[in-house]
Amino acid sequence: MAHLPTGKQVMKLKISGYPTVCSLRGISEDSQVQCDLCGSEGQVLCSEEDLLTLGKSMEHISLQHTSCLNDSLTMAQVEKRGGLLRKSSASKKPLKEKVVLMYDEIFMTEDPSKCSPRFWEELFLMKVNLEYLEGKLESLDGEELMKIKDNINCLFQHCIQALGEEHPIRVVNALQTLCALIRGVHQKNKSTSGFDIINMLMGFDKAELCMKNLMESLDSLLCAEGSESLKSLCLKLLLCLVTVTDNISQNTILEYVMINSIFEAILQILSHPPSRREHGYDAVVLLALLVNYRKYESVNPYIVKLSIVDDEATLNGMGLVIAQALSEYNRQYKDKEEEHQSGFFSALTNMVGSMFIADAHEKISVQTNEAILLALYEAVHLNRNFITVLAQSHPEMGLVTTPVSPAPTTPATPLGTTPPSSDVISSVELPLDADVQTSNLLITFLKYSSIVMQDTKDEHRLHSGKLCLIILTCIAEDQYANAFLHDDNMNFRVNLHRMPMRHRKKAADKNLPCRPLVCAVLDLMVEFIVTHMMKEFPMDLYVRCIQVVHKLLCYQKKCRVRLHYTWRELWSALINLLKFLMSNETVLLAKHNIFTLALMIVNLFNMFITYGDTFLPTPSSYDELYYEIIRMHQSFDNLYSMVLRLSTNAGQWKEAASKVTHALVNIRAIINHFNPKIESYAAVNHISQLSEEQVLEVVRANYDTLTLKLQDGLDQYERYSEQHKEAAFFKELVRSISTNVRRNLAFHTLSQEVLLKEFSTIS
Repeated sequence: MAHLPTGKQVMKLKISGYPTVCSLRGISEDSQVQCDLCGSEGQVLCSEEDLLTLGKSMEHISLQHTSCLNDSLTMAQVEKRGGLLRKSSASKKPLKEKVVLMYDEIFMTEDPSKCSPRFWEELFLMKVNLEYLEGKLESLDGEELMKIKDNINCLFQHCIQALGEEHPIRVVNALQTLCALIRGVHQKNKSTSGFDIINMLMGFDKAELCMKNLMESLDSLLCAEGSESLKSLCLKLLLCLVTVTDNISQNTILEYVMINSIFEAILQILSHPPSRREHGYDAVVLLALLVNYRKYESVNPYIVKLSIVDDEATLNGMGLVIAQALSEYNRQYKDKEEEHQSGFFSALTNMVGSMFIADAHEKISVQTNEAILLALYEAVHLNRNFITVLAQSHPEMGLVTTPVSPAPTTPATPLGTTPPSSDVISSVELPLDADVQTSNLLITFLKYSSIVMQDTKDEHRLHSGKLCLIILTCIAEDQYANAFLHDDNMNFRVNLHRMPMRHRKKAADKNLPCRPLVCAVLDLMVEFIVTHMMKEFPMDLYVRCIQVVHKLLCYQKKCRVRLHYTWRELWSALINLLKFLMSNETVLLAKHNIFTLALMIVNLFNMFITYGDTFLPTPSSYDELYYEIIRMHQSFDNLYSMVLRLSTNAGQWKEAASKVTHALVNIRAIINHFNPKIESYAAVNHISQLSEEQVLEVVRANYDTLTLKLQDGLDQYERYSEQHKEAAFFKELVRSISTNVRRNLAFHTLSQEVLLKEFSTIS
């Protein structure tokens, strides 16, 4: 390197990834230039060949002289909030980044481009300082912000213009600046109304055109065959735009997102495997949120469009994204469960018995994922064609193991809206293998539900459990879904998670039979019934659980499907639930109308009594039903005594208890008819304790003389309706999801260094 004349500063060409400021036009070796950081003049020390290479690769570069360059490489540390460079030398003042100086100009009342005509062009060549820009906006009060409204409007408009630039660096910086602007203005004053926000960002007179141009640019970027990182940033911006308010229905900027739809762009991402692997999770969450914008107050075009999608590739793509996210949750839970079984808790329970097993189990906790569950619900609820996706076979995702690199640290997310690792997502899109257990979205969902529904003490898990049961309700009502649920030719081995309990052993996975999928649904319902009889009684979940069973029985009765299922487990669970309600009558009645649930349980037995001959697998199954009722007659007698007592009093439960009294008529007729016959049989044959077979023999011999009353409406049910009954639940759920998605859009996800590597050919 040649020595320069004394007094000259040596300039080095520094490519920082976000190149800036000096045009290469007219610059050659030994050109006089100025340092970006300190303003010192000097000469370029660079060969002509290097300059030509630089000129071909990018139009603008950043120049620093040797001292500044060395300081910045070895000692300087950017302080994001202040935008300062800390220097080792005490004699030098801290220096602000050039982009921060430019931001400060925007926060003046004067138009920054008056003195510097190339101001906006240069701004979008600078690496964005998200934290400084957001922090600056938040630090101003309403009056101060109004004074610079014109500059904010101008910045917003120039961001949109920059999205149409050919140079990707400008586009990236514009997208990141928009994120900071939108979040900063909203966070500055949460009480500010949506219309003031629109005025502050764009101005009322230009808002419509601005948002039209913005949405068209984002649509073009998402649909183009360009950078995947750029598409990712577009989706991050859209998620940022949707979730800046806790209640997305109060975010009036979304009116423009409704008018200028990006629905087709989202579908395109989901229908193409490469795009789906990279962006499927964000696209599905974004769609689920957009569908919930003012869904009860106006016509939401995303609801309308989602309900009529019939493209197989798109629907399968959506299903695969959801299945992968749920599979990742299941895998994490299984890993933690195995860790517990082989670790300290396993040793502890071996030493002292199983008294601590439930406590050990409660510590196995993996964040639930309401965002992806909401997407599944909207797809199942709105689109009849999506039901077919539930049964689409794919390899068992949990069996595919791929090393996953550690994810960057993110804020705590109680709703678990962080997407699964892209490594996991890409690893599972494999052709079917005859040696690998096949699965489908429904099986993955049932496994997920069996984990989430175990512990409903936590509010988020309670919401997750409720949403799982709502999804199952929609499935149980659908004719096509029932067809494949009950299809004898579609048998699967579904390993549901069962809560460890002292009075039962853990079932061995290898002993699981292959059965129609409806058996797994019924198993899940039985499992819930027997494991949630506790002081904090989840009444709402129990009602939904019984409704799912009832709807499945109605289909079986209607289509005369004789399902080979161990019905006795269901009957036993239902009777134990009745016993629990009676044992805790006083405590439960203080909070719940337990007679609603009791009536549903009794009517399930009435369904079996009245129509069992049309759907129970064998005549002996019908005999077993009568045996179970007779064996547990004391429980039904006690229930009758309880409801009779309350129905004859003039209390608040009179009407509800009376309905149960009337519903018990056939069960009491069976008990009163067969019990004397059984006692007589025992007396004649001098038997103190009859065996099950002997009781069944008496039952079969005395059917003819039994008289039952025909009860109407047992096979009828009220169809699920979201708007009238579930609106409050979904509003609260979407609010929680929105809050957590916003929290997960951390700074590192909006300023991805990978973009620099992708767009810069010089390192």
